[in-house]
Amino acid sequence: MEHPNMHQLDFGFELEPETTQKQTPKHFKKAQSDFVFEFMDCLSSPIIVYPSAWQDAVPKQVLDNITLARLLTQMQGEKMASLTEVVAYMMPRTFESPMPSEWANIYTWCGLQFAKTFKNGGQIGAMLEIAPETLSDYEQALLKRLRVWIYDKRREALKQKMKADTSISKPSSTESPRQEGLFGNSKTT
Repeated sequence: MEHPNMHQLDFGFELEPETTQKQTPKHFKKAQSDFVFEFMDCLSSPIIVYPSAWQDAVPKQVLDNITLARLLTQMQGEKMASLTEVVAYMMPRTFESPMPSEWANIYTWCGLQFAKTFKNGGQIGAMLEIAPETLSDYEQALLKRLRVWIYDKRREALKQKMKADTSISKPSSTESPRQEGLFGNSKTT
């Protein structure tokens, strides 16, 4: 049937017919597994703190906000620890002994950013009095290096945890589960 008002236009595109089976490229599978690992990293990686007798003194409010801070940092595309994690890491160190001025500036500036991000009104007023408005280039470089170091350590700890979990969940090939092991050592008479 021909329609007088319809015209078929040929743009010269030569397309191969689409195959019925679509194979997902390896880079797509890797991107999916990377996304899953990144998400697991944000949600379940351990919190890295300075090893000290004071490491249990980090306030619950800071610890509770680390997951959200990780997610916000991840959404911004940064491959480093959040500023909240820096506060949690540095806090036990501040109780040990006085720090050099650049590290004190970094710690107080990160604390101010934490207070602003999580709307802690009482803390913001106090932090504005002591925290610098901006960090020097040298302090920014120190902070970036610390954030990357914390990020690497927490991911390494997550990988070790995942490896340990998979080795525990898989019985070795030499072990075979026996019925007594499954149901106890009860004997029937």
